[in-house]
Amino acid sequence: MSIFNENSKVIIIGDRDGIPGPAIEECLKSTPAEVVFSATECFV
Repeated sequence: MSIFNENSKVIIIGDRDGIPGPAIEECLKSTPAEVVFSATECFV
């Protein structure tokens, strides 16, 4: 069971010292959700 359906749109903001955006995006490839934005930022 997934919390995402075919109408889900996802914005990903990863952290440079934590989990980067592309890693989260890769995990979401197994769901029907559409990634509309993915970035990795540095929060200080």
